[in-house]
Amino acid sequence: MLQSLYIQNYALIDKLDIDFTPGFSVITGETGAGKSIILGAIGLLLGQRADAKAIKDGATKCIVEARFRIASYDMKEFFDENDIEFDPDECILRREVSASGKSRAFINDTPASLAQMKVLGEKLIDIHSQHQNLLLNKEGFQLNILDILAQDEKELSAYQKLYHDYRQVCRNLEDFIAQAEKSKQDEDYIRFQLEQLDEAGLKEGEQTALEQEAETLSHAEDIKAGLYRAAQLISGDEGGALPLAKECMQTLQGISHVYAPAQEWTERLESCYIELKDLAHDMAGAQEEVDFNPARLDFVNERLNLIYSLQQKHHVSTVEELTALAEQYRSRLDAITSFDDRIAELNSRKDQLYAQVVRQAQKLTELRTRSAGNIEKQMKALLVPLGMPNVRFAVELTPRKEPDAKGMDSVTFLFSANKNGTLQNVASIASGGEIARVMLSLKAMIAGAVKLPTIIFDEIDTGVSGSIAEKMALIMQDMGKQNRQVISITHLPQIAARGCAHYKVYKKDTETGTNSYIRRLTDEERVSEIANMLSGTTLTEAAINNARALLGFSK
Repeated sequence: MLQSLYIQNYALIDKLDIDFTPGFSVITGETGAGKSIILGAIGLLLGQRADAKAIKDGATKCIVEARFRIASYDMKEFFDENDIEFDPDECILRREVSASGKSRAFINDTPASLAQMKVLGEKLIDIHSQHQNLLLNKEGFQLNILDILAQDEKELSAYQKLYHDYRQVCRNLEDFIAQAEKSKQDEDYIRFQLEQLDEAGLKEGEQTALEQEAETLSHAEDIKAGLYRAAQLISGDEGGALPLAKECMQTLQGISHVYAPAQEWTERLESCYIELKDLAHDMAGAQEEVDFNPARLDFVNERLNLIYSLQQKHHVSTVEELTALAEQYRSRLDAITSFDDRIAELNSRKDQLYAQVVRQAQKLTELRTRSAGNIEKQMKALLVPLGMPNVRFAVELTPRKEPDAKGMDSVTFLFSANKNGTLQNVASIASGGEIARVMLSLKAMIAGAVKLPTIIFDEIDTGVSGSIAEKMALIMQDMGKQNRQVISITHLPQIAARGCAHYKVYKKDTETGTNSYIRRLTDEERVSEIANMLSGTTLTEAAINNARALLGFSK
């Protein structure tokens, strides 16, 4: 329940700090005094969009903070799921909006997102404003009310999970069919490209080897001559390296018995001699192997031209990339051939889920149908005392051809206030006062079903007066006795007099401008306020006596 509300620098409010009581309370005040401003500030705590224009002129930021008593309500799960510190007795919501438009939200002094604040706010407080009456002509709103009163949350959640899975499979199937159609259109092209790559018979490392061979074949004569000359320089009889090295060894060997280092040099030179001899042999062999082969050169160049053309065509630079591309084409062809199997599999899954969706929707329909009968009886019991002795209220469920996110039911609230009147959609035939009474009755039923801690009615009494207003007040008063806080913003003295606590919103001009305030009235102040509501600004003795009578005060 709303324990206290603190507002600073919001619209016409300089600073406001007010405590609220459990049970049924009323708020009154002249039109334009600031009641809607207070509701707007509370709306910030419910995650509504912040507007920097709402900040009081000259202020850098506005602050709205509310404290709620939550000991009687099971809310720990929300705090655990959102990793927010939990106090079993009290919850504090705070919103700060700067003049630059930046907004910060806090739950129990922990920074929170607006989405988190909205979810928690919906568990703490419900504000029923006049615009909600317009929602009564929305089928989704009517169905939502029916589901709340049917208390089918578990079954609806199970249905929505199945429906989500069903729709996901439908989307997957549609996407897969589209892909299959496109791929089949491309099948001939893909198959041709793959056949061309397969026919090329590309091998890893082939391009490098061919490029090297082409260089060798193109310069065969130069290579052959170079090898011959190199071999002669090593092993030639006339000035070759080998004869000279041999002569050098013999010379060193001749002095080794008188000069010790010569023996080591001889051994080292012998190693060089052996290496040179091997080199000469290898070069001679290579010379024999190198031969100009025009036919082979033509083959190598043709092969390289094929590789280069494929690379240019497919915008790659290596044989490895071409082979990888061939594998991609192969995979795409494999996928195309398996499309029919996959589509059949998805169709089967779709049919299975559809059957499950329909079965779960039927469970919802059964719960809704049972609840519809109870709602009709309860609505009549609530509306007859509210000046509708001949009222008829019906909940019409019409089956849908196909399921949607809420099931397979189309819901319409039918209404007739007149004897023998034709039942029609409540939003299209009910007057403003009748709509107000219907909404109050629905809210009374909803409050019992979902156990909302706090409900604020913003002029729910529009279009009614006299004894009907008093009976509406009794309904709100009774709601306030069910471990719940009900606050009614009203212009009717019959409702104002029924509040356990009475708050007045008023404006006052100061040197800095006009400010809005709210305060709780004493018993005598309540008499004056209700008398003013009865007779206007000129208080009469009759109005004062009438006010005392409404309040149940003795003269």
